[in-house]
Amino acid sequence: MTYEEALNQIHALHRFKKVPGLANLRTLLHRLGEPQKKMPFVHVAGTNGKGSTSTMIATMLRKSRYRTGLYVSPFIVDFCERIQLNNRPIPHRELAQAAEDVLPLIHEMEQNGEELSEFEAITAIAFYWFAQQNCDIVVLEVGLGGRLDATNVIDAPLCAVLTHISYDHTEILGDTLTKIAGEKCGILKEGCEVVCAPGQNEEALAVIRQTAEERHCPLTMADSSKLHVMEETLSGTRMGYQDLLLDMDLLGDYQITNAATAMTCMKILHTRKNFSHITGQSCAAGLAAVRMPARFEILCRHPFAVADGAHNPDGANALVRSLKRYLPGKRLVALTGMCADKDVQHFVQTLAPLFSEAVVLPLQNPRSMEPEKLAELWRQAGVPAHLGDYPAQALALAVQLAGKDGAVIICGSLYLAGELRQTAFDILPLLQ
Repeated sequence: MTYEEALNQIHALHRFKKVPGLANLRTLLHRLGEPQKKMPFVHVAGTNGKGSTSTMIATMLRKSRYRTGLYVSPFIVDFCERIQLNNRPIPHRELAQAAEDVLPLIHEMEQNGEELSEFEAITAIAFYWFAQQNCDIVVLEVGLGGRLDATNVIDAPLCAVLTHISYDHTEILGDTLTKIAGEKCGILKEGCEVVCAPGQNEEALAVIRQTAEERHCPLTMADSSKLHVMEETLSGTRMGYQDLLLDMDLLGDYQITNAATAMTCMKILHTRKNFSHITGQSCAAGLAAVRMPARFEILCRHPFAVADGAHNPDGANALVRSLKRYLPGKRLVALTGMCADKDVQHFVQTLAPLFSEAVVLPLQNPRSMEPEKLAELWRQAGVPAHLGDYPAQALALAVQLAGKDGAVIICGSLYLAGELRQTAFDILPLLQ
């Protein structure tokens, strides 16, 4: 099986199953030899910050000399970014080999009426490969929710981490923070350590506390006030943490929150058997090494362009704070496209006061919102909106509209950021 054939077969599976539940995935994993039982995990759930926090923890573990797996979604440029070992994506040929071992079992199960989703298949392939790689530990990001997420087939993790919980996927997870937090807290298993991100909404926090108490889970609240910000510029953030000096390339106040959450998780892991190599110095080295594409990522400084994957109300608010903090007074032009199943109107209304104009593109995704409808929402919010013909043209138009001292902000979807990053790297230096 080639890499392309593997991807085609994976993507041919249904995104959602008719009947929710993890029984079929457990059957598949049993037939594969229970790979998920052969390594310990850090399990990360939440609405925003999951990917950054997971990557921070994984990179700190790697710098602490542990063979570290990382499972995240979605990918930005290459599918294999979803399954990593020591911050390197699974090679295409190894993804194809793992898929060749796993997919026939899935097809056989389907013939017997045992349906599995696309995400379940990817998760099974990841577990199978991580076990082959003899990982010391795997950092596992929840795909959607927690309770019924494919990643939740694992036994109690060494640590369950809850990043900021807010509204997203309300049609699946529920329309209140109590319901959403209840789904996220599904990853809390009897007796496991739990870390909760600082600044958690009180409604969500009440559910977290109650669930942790019911399942006898020691709960540690991360405290961002322990990170003393010494310098915060477009070049990165410098912080003091106890007797450590921490440098972080990532931008945004939410990344400080994520760093506090990750550091708290590492302190807990250090107390566990076999993880004594974790030190303050290894954590500092890990944080300095973290790179996160499309999280307020500066793509070019002349002309100035940023890619940010914010796509829900909480992400929109975080992007607004970053724009006010790092680009005050700049003429901002949004280059945007969004999935139709997001709270698009709220997203646009939150960002509109900061933007002078918008350029709209469709996503190369079946869930893409029609550009004309998205453009109309920007116009209703008082922002002139233009339709882009194709990525390079849309990017050039946005740069032109921003002017010499303005900035282009690619936002609305991680998918869009992934589609435009390489185009931006290729053509922006030519548009100075």
